[in-house]
Formats: sequence, structure tokens, C-alpha cells
Amino acid sequence: MRTIEVDEITKNIKEMCIEANLSLSSDMEQALCSAEDTEESPLGKKILGQLKENLTVAEEEQIPICQDTGMAVIFLEVGQEVHLVGGDLTEAVNEGVRQGYEEGYLRKSVVGDPILRENTKDNTPAVIHYNIVSGEKVKITVAPKGFGSENMSRIFMLKPADGLAGVKEAILTTVKEAGPNACPPMVVGVGIGGTFEKCAEMAKQALTRASGETSDIPWVRDLEEEMLEKINDLGIGPGGLGGRTTALAVHVNTYPTHIAGLPVAVNICCHVNRHVTREV
Repeated sequence: MRTIEVDEITKNIKEMCIEANLSLSSDMEQALCSAEDTEESPLGKKILGQLKENLTVAEEEQIPICQDTGMAVIFLEVGQEVHLVGGDLTEAVNEGVRQGYEEGYLRKSVVGDPILRENTKDNTPAVIHYNIVSGEKVKITVAPKGFGSENMSRIFMLKPADGLAGVKEAILTTVKEAGPNACPPMVVGVGIGGTFEKCAEMAKQALTRASGETSDIPWVRDLEEEMLEKINDLGIGPGGLGGRTTALAVHVNTYPTHIAGLPVAVNICCHVNRHVTREV
């Protein structure tokens, strides 16, 4: 049994909120560079260059890479051999978000009630997903999610008879409807199976996979490759102004489901696709 003070969780989440919002992850930086090299549209190539310039300025000046610094989404994989002490874990996570957004001078975008709309003024509460796993470590992934792209996401409760063709149509329909509103080039996270809420969580978590890292399941890997090609054939392009680079990656997660259903969630993220992972 390993003992971890929850203050250590707070400290790491504070730092990760700032890091995710000020610096692009290495996988996304590589994806953007590759896209600029291969983009055929002169305007599309220019926009990709401007996006890269923005990222450079943000890191040099230590300012956010996007004015929408997102709602904090936290994935926690807690080893069952871990004993957390010193306070409540959920409170510790939210305290890390609070400190990160205040000390990092990040925009506070969370309202405490979805209808009354009063700002909480510290970007809490976070959306926290817990998973108990084997081992004696805590794996933390911080993924601030802006709502320009979040609002373009969809859930489809398909019939089993819709099959793989229905899944493909759902993905393409979501991207077509999103168009320029999701700040392309985008990363497309897809969850297939489970239940209504499970497929949405899988789609969100798929966005945190390193760009270009494919699924281990052959048919899923084929689907990811096919959907990336078809999405880029749509011609939406960088900034929605045309070109081949509409998406940088398509990541699909799956889970067993009921005999009567085929849930599919498509969660779109903009070109920065912020995510940072650490182990404590």
C-alpha cells in the first residue's frame, strides 16, 4: 500500500492546467507541422502557418494558446494499492483547477447553474472521471475543453441494423454540420458501444490519445484511417476556408453494448486539442 497526500494531486493538477493552456503537446505540434507540409491549398497552408506562429508566440510570452481556456476535464486512474490521505480527492482536484486558473491568469468560463448562468469565478467545478485500476500510482490526464468544438459534438442512438455504415454516416454527418465552427483542423474522438453516457465518455477520452496513435483492434484501426481520409475529402480545410486538412486525427474507442443498441458519440476538438498526462 502506497500513501499519497491529496495535496500532491492538487499541485500537479494546478501545473497541468497551466501547461495545457500555454503549450501545445508534442504530438499535436508534430501533427500541425506535418499538415502544413502536405496541405495543397495555398490559403490552407497559410492558415496552418499562422496557427503555428500563434503557438510559438503563446509559449514565448507565456499566454494562452486560445482565449477559450476551456472547462477542465480530468481523467483519474487511481491504483487500488493507493491510500489517499489529507483530505477529499474531489475537493483536491477542484482546488488544483482553481489554483491553476487563478495563478495562470486563465479565463474563467464556468457558470454554477446552467440556467441562472452566474460565473463561479475560478473555473470550478471540473468534470472528473474516476477509474480504479491495479497498481500503486495515480495517473492524471487534464484536458481543458473549449466549447466552440464541444458544441459541435453529437450522440447517436443507432439501431444494431445500422451497423458500421451507420457509424460512418454519424461521424461524417457530425463533421459536416460542424464545418468551420469547430476551429478546424480538428481532432475527432469517437465512442462506439456501451450506453448513452459511456459512449460519450469514450469519445472524450479518445481525444487524449496521442495524435496518430492508432487502435490495436484491426477493424477500428481501419475505421480511423478511412474516416480521416473521408473527412479530409470534405474540403472544409483549415479555418473552414478550404483545403485537405480538415482533421488531424480520428481516434475511436469501443466497449461492449446491449443486443438492442448501437450508441455512437462523436466529440470534436479544435486544432489545439489540449491534454497533459502525468503519473504520481
